[in-house]
Amino acid sequence: MSRRSLWSDDYWLPLMQVYLKKPIGVKPLYSRPVVGLSLELHIPPQILYEQMFRLRQLDSPHLEHLWNQYANNPKKLARGVKLWRQMHGFGRANAFYNGVEVAESFEYYFKPLEEDSELMPIMLIIILDLYFRLTPITMVPETPEIISLAQLMHISAKKISDLMEVFRFCDPYLNRDDLMIHPLLSPCQEIWQQFGNDNPEHLSAFAAQLKDYFKD
Repeated sequence: MSRRSLWSDDYWLPLMQVYLKKPIGVKPLYSRPVVGLSLELHIPPQILYEQMFRLRQLDSPHLEHLWNQYANNPKKLARGVKLWRQMHGFGRANAFYNGVEVAESFEYYFKPLEEDSELMPIMLIIILDLYFRLTPITMVPETPEIISLAQLMHISAKKISDLMEVFRFCDPYLNRDDLMIHPLLSPCQEIWQQFGNDNPEHLSAFAAQLKDYFKD
């Protein structure tokens, strides 16, 4: 399925509402408003990000018309978005998707883990990036980098330190025990398999983008 085929002109109004949130303009790729709308539409954030540039450029008469009609009237835009949500799936979007297998290539990363509802896979990715920046002796709750990350993601520094211990078990370059029993071992192993052997620069860039989700 092409990227453009995922888009519907009905989506311009809620995207415009995201675009017009202060500070007005194209929002970061993984900012909370963009991700929230992505999950609602079942459309990857990258597509919404690209469409925001189209919205900024007003590259079609249709977009110019929408802009002239709604951009300077936030109450009218809010009413339009409210009506759109009522009509989206005839007011039963969740029911529409119930029982339907939806490709969750991106959605999985922003959903709470079954093993710990306080965590999401994107948080494990960010923690893994910090894991590669620290030495084992500094993977403790008192380390400033861990404290700063804990404050950003609103979790305890101890939890981050504990997760780094799990990543140490996943790390093939370290001597490790033959067995670890930890409720988060499986999701940490999955994240390691996806990102732990990748180019560290790619992981670092991705983690930096994901942090925008926690800055709103």
